Amino acid sequence: MDAQHDTPKSRLRAWLFGLLLLVATLAAYQPAWKGTPIWDDAAHLTYPEIRSLHGLVRIWTEPGVTQQYYPVVFSAFWLEHKLWGDATLGYHLVNILLHVIGAFLLFRILQTLEVPAAWLAAAIFALHPVQVETVAWISELKNTLSGVCYLGAGLVYLRFDRTRNKAAYALALALFVFGLLAKSVIATFPAALLVVFWWKRGRLSWKQDVLPLIPFFAAGITAGLFTSWMETHHIGAAGSVYNFSFVERCLIAGRAVWFYLGKLIWPQNLIFSYPRWKISQSAAWQYLFPIATLVLVAALLVISRWRRGPLAAFLFFAGTLFPVLGFLNVFPFKYSFVADHFQYLACIGPIVAASVGIHALIQAINPRWENLEKTCCALLLITLSLLTWHQSHIYKDIETLWLATISRNPDCWLAQDDLGAILYERGRVNEAIIRFRASLAINPEDSEAHNNLGSALDKKGHPDEAITEFQKALAIRPAFAEAHWNIGNILLQKSQLDEAISEYEKAAAIRPDSYKLHFSLANALVQKGDVENAIPEFRATLALNPNDEQAHYNLGNALYQHGQKEEAISEFQTAINIRPDFAEAQNNLGNAFLQMNKPDEAITHLRKALEAHMRTAKDVQSDYPQARYNLGNALLQKGQVDEAVTQFEKLLVLQPKSAAARKAVGAIAWQLAASPNPSMRNGPQAIKLAEDLDHLAAGTDPAAVEILAAAYAEAGKFELAVDAAQRALQLARSQNDAAMVATIQTQLESYKAGLPFRDMRR
Repeated sequence: MDAQHDTPKSRLRAWLFGLLLLVATLAAYQPAWKGTPIWDDAAHLTYPEIRSLHGLVRIWTEPGVTQQYYPVVFSAFWLEHKLWGDATLGYHLVNILLHVIGAFLLFRILQTLEVPAAWLAAAIFALHPVQVETVAWISELKNTLSGVCYLGAGLVYLRFDRTRNKAAYALALALFVFGLLAKSVIATFPAALLVVFWWKRGRLSWKQDVLPLIPFFAAGITAGLFTSWMETHHIGAAGSVYNFSFVERCLIAGRAVWFYLGKLIWPQNLIFSYPRWKISQSAAWQYLFPIATLVLVAALLVISRWRRGPLAAFLFFAGTLFPVLGFLNVFPFKYSFVADHFQYLACIGPIVAASVGIHALIQAINPRWENLEKTCCALLLITLSLLTWHQSHIYKDIETLWLATISRNPDCWLAQDDLGAILYERGRVNEAIIRFRASLAINPEDSEAHNNLGSALDKKGHPDEAITEFQKALAIRPAFAEAHWNIGNILLQKSQLDEAISEYEKAAAIRPDSYKLHFSLANALVQKGDVENAIPEFRATLALNPNDEQAHYNLGNALYQHGQKEEAISEFQTAINIRPDFAEAQNNLGNAFLQMNKPDEAITHLRKALEAHMRTAKDVQSDYPQARYNLGNALLQKGQVDEAVTQFEKLLVLQPKSAAARKAVGAIAWQLAASPNPSMRNGPQAIKLAEDLDHLAAGTDPAAVEILAAAYAEAGKFELAVDAAQRALQLARSQNDAAMVATIQTQLESYKAGLPFRDMRR
């Protein structure tokens, strides 16, 4: 906008327009405000492994750690997660706000270029229902953020074009590069500027127009090539599904141009995933689309002798669409050659042309019909707002979105498969299987659907059928890590450890950046008894996911088994630092201190284990017998016999029918009665525990009665000791336990002689 026209009154009107645009857009998108994540949102929103400051660094320095290498977008998601976590309202409002800012920047650009009806074009851009896919889909922060950078860079560059101000040039270049790091599709920006300059001046100057844009072209081409490489080698835009001849790509492009124009003119039956066209060089009718495009360009060239605007609008439209017209492989082409969000910025060209055309038509009929123009434009915007409001409803949750997609595109195998995955996660496994089979009926070569069907069949208790589906997935896609992992899980359940480990190793080799694959492999190795090889796999897990408390805990257990007690203690402590109420880690840490003869530290952590278990247990009556047993031992080691016995008595109350608990308490009672170490012996306490054991066994366990006899003898009650020993002897004989008979006879002679028994073996 020229300086003489940029008055305080015009600036106030501009800001009032921006405020009105914000209110109208917020209202139009209200149904999607709290929409839950859809399709690949989970892969874009900040997942646990990169929520730390180190994770933020990885977003910028490790291509592949995020869905795509767009570090500006993923940094924005990282920051948003710090602000509102997993609550989706914030993500949606940011997207809407950025969309409105983009529309307002478009308004200012058109004002600067002195384009009539700038306000109408900006409002249509903000409220057109074809934009819903971008604005209501959280992942498409890529579009809205890069769009703001694109339009902001355009506004600043136009200032540079007028003033040749170096600061404006630098700012425009910085905004452009920042935008490329949000989404490289804006690489067409410098070409769009050349179209604008040609439209304004009728010619292009090398020095004035082209030369300053060379750094922009260099940055755009570099970003575009890198994104193309990432799409092919990391995201998966490669293979037979993307193999098209040049002629076929021209057929795709010609048809896509008219598809997008059609959706702008008549925005009905908008679908999240459109049918994927069957492209054939032998189908004559398919050539009509590129031919019609060439005819249109020829007509616009003729018209450009008088008016350059229509051709400029089309060149902007087609040029901005170029990255997604089919000449380059992009991953979504696997499902469809077109998508509403592909024309987010490209639609500016036709929208501006239409807005100017509406204004020019009414002016040509009668220049005084200003109110009629406002009325017509208001009706148009209200209609678009209502369509947007209606379209926004289908983005409220993933199930609604996929059902709407299937209703309009029944052959959408993507929708069937992903809907099945959602149903599976919700426990509706039978319904999920129906959806997976429907997806495979449409596209039997979908490895994801075979893998998902396999998971559902395994859930239903059909592991062999599940393995068959996983193997079909691998036949289609040999480097499918998750399918190997799923087979490994089933084999592990079948105790086929070597085969399971082999599958886990294949999965980890394919996806060395997946912590869950290393974790599964490590656990399988531990189960096999190969602790030495499990330890590096646990370390690999933690290198990828340092805040995984379970991995720290499991590594601690493996190190302890390997004899590395100090390192094990460190891992247990790390697990507890991450999750203070981790009862199992507290228990194992306490037990490690106990084995190292550090009873004070052991007692502290074992008490914390019991407290943590009580806080987190669903059953208020629940207890943690293992921690209680370890605590009893630690208290004994400390010499606090009375409290130790209290813990063992509680253990018996908690697990009166547990043979393991009885054996454990029996071992302690035997030490109290017959230990050669005087500091360990305590007759009365031994009697109490032994009587409890004898009572629980209903007097039928010779071992319990043997302990009771020794306890009586330790307390000086030799008559009772002799009676108990004779009873134990009878029970042992009745059970034909010759070794126990011999042992008890020896003890009985001691008791008859008035001597307690000392077990020198222990």
